[in-house]
Amino acid sequence: MGPVPSPPSEVTISEARELAGAWARDLDVIAREMFEYLTARIPEASADPEIAGLTLASCASNTEAVLSMIRHGIPASATEAPVAALEHARKMAGRSGGIDATLRFYRLGHAFFWERWSAALVDAVEDRDRLVTALRETAAFVFDYIDSISARVGAEHIAERERRQRRAAIVRADVVRAVLAGEDVDVAAAERALGRPLAGPQLAFLCWTTGDPAPLERAALAVAHAVGTARPLLLPDGPNALGGWVAPAAARAVPPPDLLLAAARDAAPEAHVALGEVAAGLAGFRSSRRQAERARRIAVLAERRAPSVTRYADVALADLLARDVEAARAFVAAELGGLAAGDPAAARARAALREVVAPQGGLAAAARALGLHRNTVLQRVRRAEELRGRPATERPAELHAALLLADVLGPAVLAD
Repeated sequence: MGPVPSPPSEVTISEARELAGAWARDLDVIAREMFEYLTARIPEASADPEIAGLTLASCASNTEAVLSMIRHGIPASATEAPVAALEHARKMAGRSGGIDATLRFYRLGHAFFWERWSAALVDAVEDRDRLVTALRETAAFVFDYIDSISARVGAEHIAERERRQRRAAIVRADVVRAVLAGEDVDVAAAERALGRPLAGPQLAFLCWTTGDPAPLERAALAVAHAVGTARPLLLPDGPNALGGWVAPAAARAVPPPDLLLAAARDAAPEAHVALGEVAAGLAGFRSSRRQAERARRIAVLAERRAPSVTRYADVALADLLARDVEAARAFVAAELGGLAAGDPAAARARAALREVVAPQGGLAAAARALGLHRNTVLQRVRRAEELRGRPATERPAELHAALLLADVLGPAVLAD
């Protein structure tokens, strides 16, 4: 046997209905008193003239509806939200007020009404049994009315906030598109739309994943926090990517990649992050974003495993050398020969040779960088020369470029 449905919330006691009729004649006074009660407890209700006017209108329309329904025995199930109440919810959403701020008006309005109504009902109903019934019926009715209205205004508040967020997102996306395209942009208007300054330092970044995109915002916020910015500008960049900009105090405010990687790993271990370089103004906004896109390209070509952080400054040379990936692959094969193999032994030999031929390199520097004995480095360099088929002194600049490409891009340019 299922639960017994509750009877409709309506008021049957004639004295309560008559009291509702008498109160309706003083509606303006009751609404004003309710408004003053609310504004004494909710400062934002009177701080904005438009909100204040709608609050008073909502007090009047809701009170009128309650009294009319009680007077005529209309059940609470027939409740419909007054127009003023819905508009009040929309304006509250537009003032960045949370839904709880909107619903607080109804909780306090309920308290105001019931305190005065119950006292007046005690004076109006002499018979104890009829008084108990009247109190029970009106308590149930008013509760159901407030519950129904709260649900409707709450839903309208959320819907309006979502509408505003969608409109703001469209405006932000359009402003960003215009800035990135190099169009003439009213800087002041763009700053208002984006909610951030555009004249100072700009740092762009991209977060992406091959899995669930939900954690990307956490990765973006972690990057922003590591840079020291609480509010990044974030925009989707396709279904599995999120673009962002922060305004660091200076280029030196950007932490090194290992710290950024630790922050991203803790926030979203399946995410990749690519960063441009800090640059100023609208031109910096554009150039940093282009650099972040180039850094992402390198990370994707290199098949880096998540989590990863790629700064453009660290891969800029490889990016320039690999604008044509097929040509870069052929170049690496021609310069490295058998050293371009993808096995671990060849990788160890390449690492040793790369440190030796690097600017300001050499055996001692390579040993320090790799944490190996000098003789071990020498053995690996000789093995690298054997695999290459020629000495390291032959075409040293080209050799260094090929080793750099192999180190940064890995499988994209090495032999299968």
